[in-house]
Amino acid sequence: MTYVERAHERGITTLTLNSPHNRNALSTRLVAELHRALADAAADDAVRAVLLAHTGGTFCAGADLSEATTGDAKDGPLELTRLLRALVELPKPVIARVTGHVRAGGLGLLGACDLSVAGPQTTFAFTEARLGLAPAVISMPLLPRMDARAAARYYLTGEKFGPAEAARIGLVTVAADDVDAGLAPLLDGVRKCSPQGLAESKKLVTAAVLAAFDRDTDALADRSARLFGSAEAREGMTAFLERRDPAWAR
Repeated sequence: MTYVERAHERGITTLTLNSPHNRNALSTRLVAELHRALADAAADDAVRAVLLAHTGGTFCAGADLSEATTGDAKDGPLELTRLLRALVELPKPVIARVTGHVRAGGLGLLGACDLSVAGPQTTFAFTEARLGLAPAVISMPLLPRMDARAAARYYLTGEKFGPAEAARIGLVTVAADDVDAGLAPLLDGVRKCSPQGLAESKKLVTAAVLAAFDRDTDALADRSARLFGSAEAREGMTAFLERRDPAWAR
């Protein structure tokens, strides 16, 4: 079983997150497989764009907390940073097809995509603060694209919100009742564009995001590692895994 399945049709390579046992969490294995698949897509002249999809009812649950509570806290944030940057720097558009829930680091994965379509069953939440963490590394692709007031609200409350709100605040491109119908004009559009035209146009729309990576990677990766290694975050993550309230909940 692979955690990232691959398919190709008419210039579009589909990479499907397929780790249902942990809700497509960003485990070491999934991150490594996705990174390799993106590198292969970048090198393949037959690929005009990448479609990022998922199996199951969750697009991505964020960090794999079972790894985060036992592994080296420094490794995860840096590997996630490299993956997010690879998505942003890929010289081909990356389009997300989202029909399930997106949480925490999964929102960073979504935010690093160039275009996205979310279906009516999707929900979104920045749950980090409820676990003693912060959306540190994922802020690099998100904050340059999202409404600032909305980012403050959802970062600080952990509230769930739906696809229409996600589109309003700039987190997704299209909220659609029929995801494939919503995707059709985007896929048709990129198929009509030249590889050079797509690559150079993508550089224009990702410049601010890459500037954030250049400026903030070291500081935010260090902050994330410090938070993951803290006693408060360990209590929050353990409480989540044990399905109980953390010590500070009121």
